[in-house]
Amino acid sequence: MKKRAAAAVIAAVMTAGMIAGCSSELSNEYVTVKQYKGLEVPMASATEITDEQIESAIQANLESTAEKQPVTDRGAENGDWVNIDYTGTVDGVAFDGGSAQAQEIQLGSAGFIQANGEYGGFEEQIEGHQAGEEFDITVKFPDDYYPDMAGKVADFHIVLHEIYTKQTPELTDEWVKENSETAQTVDEYREEIRKQYEDEAKESEEAQLKGSVQTALMDQVEVKGYPEDEMEELTAQMNDYYEQLAGLYGVEVSEFITTYMQMTEEDFNSQVQEAVQQQVALDQAVSLIAEKENLEPSDEEYEKRVAEYAEQAGMDDVDAYKEQVGEDVLRKDVLRGVVTDYLVDECVQVEDSDSE
Repeated sequence: MKKRAAAAVIAAVMTAGMIAGCSSELSNEYVTVKQYKGLEVPMASATEITDEQIESAIQANLESTAEKQPVTDRGAENGDWVNIDYTGTVDGVAFDGGSAQAQEIQLGSAGFIQANGEYGGFEEQIEGHQAGEEFDITVKFPDDYYPDMAGKVADFHIVLHEIYTKQTPELTDEWVKENSETAQTVDEYREEIRKQYEDEAKESEEAQLKGSVQTALMDQVEVKGYPEDEMEELTAQMNDYYEQLAGLYGVEVSEFITTYMQMTEEDFNSQVQEAVQQQVALDQAVSLIAEKENLEPSDEEYEKRVAEYAEQAGMDDVDAYKEQVGEDVLRKDVLRGVVTDYLVDECVQVEDSDSE
């Protein structure tokens, strides 16, 4: 049977004793936090980084700098790259997501609709055509495709702009010097890629631990009610997010929910309400802990964390990021981050073993 690691058990017992002696519940009109120090959480799983991963990443980077070799003396073949425009219709009517311009495709990559019965695959029907041609193909969507298109036969008008192959360079010191900001040799580049993987793994483990701590905290939170203003504000924010997301697909929210999320609107609204309730309850607990432990971030710490959030969002202009997200939302996010870091420092990580 599985047993906890001995050190983890001892630490948990000692921590529990300390809590019993010096800790008390935190409470307001909405929640009661029964415990927040010494929360027991599973040990974050370590990510093994293999040589195969490193070599695969390097190969992908090499391929990203491959030189295009135009093909002008023959038709497109399996393995070639093509640049095309396509417009899809069903019974003569264009459908959402069925058109694109300057789309780059590698024939034979199986990235598009495959052969289905008497109908050939999208990519294989481009084979044999030459650059500059316009032509039509017919495909059949698979039965397990999105509900609106499942099993339907569609026509595509193709404009074939270009055919080319890609010449992938070899990994040399010269290539490294041109494509790395720090490495000068092949060996240094491998270490650079490994360091990137290690940093990503560390971030993943930290995120996993923080998520576990928040989950453990909520297991110790008794919810008595929810502030209506916060519920309404967060619900509006979530609905606005999905409206924007639906807009990117060019559809109404109701269609996005049923077609792309494959949910009923009733189930969607239920999940939104549950998520909002969990978030509001967590924020109430966070506020109580922050007040008890004097964790309110200073202006300097607030600005530093917001700058980090902006960078993670890919925005260089921090002021523009603040305006986009909103100061109220950011202050809650920062406070939640500060308190979560505190809880991580105070938690007890428990590792299971298979020893008898």
